[in-house]
Parts: sequence; C-alpha cells; structure tokens
Amino acid sequence: MKKKILKNETYVLTNGKSPLAFMLATHHNKRNTLLYWDEEQQINRELCYAKNQKSIFVDEQDGNKVLEPIIFEDGMLNVPATNPMLQQFLEFHPGYDKVFRKVNTERDAGVEVDILSAQVDALVEARSLSIPQMENVGRVLFSRDVSKISTAELKRDILVFAKNEPEVFLSILNDPLMKLQAKVQSFFDEGKLMMKKQNVHFNTKTNKKRMMTVPFGEDKNAIVAQYFKTDEGVTTLKMLEKLK
Repeated sequence: MKKKILKNETYVLTNGKSPLAFMLATHHNKRNTLLYWDEEQQINRELCYAKNQKSIFVDEQDGNKVLEPIIFEDGMLNVPATNPMLQQFLEFHPGYDKVFRKVNTERDAGVEVDILSAQVDALVEARSLSIPQMENVGRVLFSRDVSKISTAELKRDILVFAKNEPEVFLSILNDPLMKLQAKVQSFFDEGKLMMKKQNVHFNTKTNKKRMMTVPFGEDKNAIVAQYFKTDEGVTTLKMLEKLK
C-alpha cells in the first residue's frame, strides 16, 4: 500500500465566528455523542482522543487514557503532521463539516476565484446599462420611484448591489419578467395603480376599481407582472400603457 504523506493541517469553525476559545468534545459520553459508523463491521464505534493512545476508537484503547482538550483559538486549530491521531479524530468526528472543517487552500482559492469572477461579470454588466435599463433594474431591485433620485445615485446603488449580490443581479438581468416588473413599478410610481391593503386598484380619473389581490407576503410587482401575462392581463396592460 502507498504510504500516506502526513502534513500540517488547519481547521476552522464553520459558523463564520471566531471566539477567543472554543472547546471541542473529545470523548463519547451521555452529553456528547461521538460515534463513528464502521461500514465493515456494521457497528457504531465510540470515539475518544487521547494523546497516549494509538487509536481513536475506544474499543482499541487501553485503560490508561490521557485526555487532552481540543481548543480552537480565534476560530482556528493548527494540527502538525506529528499528530496524525488528532487529524484522524477530527476527520471522523461527527462535527466535521458541521461545527468545523479542514482548510483546503486549493478548494477555497477556487471558490474565491468563482466569487470574484461573478462580481466582475456583474459589475461589467452594471456599468454597461443605459439610463432606461438602469431605471428598469432599479425599479425591480429597490421597488421605488427611481425618478426621484439622481442618475449617479441610482448607478452607485446598482453597482453596490451587483458587487454584493452578483448572482442575484445577473439572474435579474436574464429574467424575462424583469422589464415587465419594472413597468409595473412605473405604473405605481406614475399613480396609474395604487395599493389599498392587499389589493391593487386602478387609479385613473374614471376608474378606481380593484384590479386584483396580492397574496400576503408576496411581491406586488411580481404578482401583477404574472397577471399581465394572462389574456385578461394583456388587455389591462395595453390600457395602462396608453394612459398619459
């Protein structure tokens, strides 16, 4: 068998926090269930990290265990290659990938590259938007009357959103409903439509009737846009577009 090459490993907490000190459970007991399912033997085996033992499994340890605490400092734990027993214990620990994970420099770098690439793509798309396109996107993203803010402010807000939420921003640009939702928001901005509680009403000189009800918790622009795609809604959309 090919001998495994040991190396230094670093582990970090997965919750994104970095407490001054975090102590990990090191042995199975009533309070902490540390069991490993052995596929070969078809049994659960108790885990225990003891620095003077040659195995992490209780059934392979003697009665002279010297327990040692496992402490993450500032959210990190460095384990040298000279302590393969601790590395094995951490990788068999039930909290692996839930409470903590091993740092994979290559994988993490790849993830970071993907994030940065998405940010670049989103920012490039955001910068290339024309003023009408910016207004459409702004209405969908921020659900507000974009005519009341300057072009510079709108462009800044869109660029910031594109940087912070690149995937959401790109999905909105590629959504065929985006322009329709932007048009819906413009109808509200122009006073052609208005909300009364959960109901959308016409707001013209001759028509104040209820057009439809928006289900609680739903986005009014998305619901109205879906309505405008129906046979009845298309007629209503054309009527609103003709209003001055």
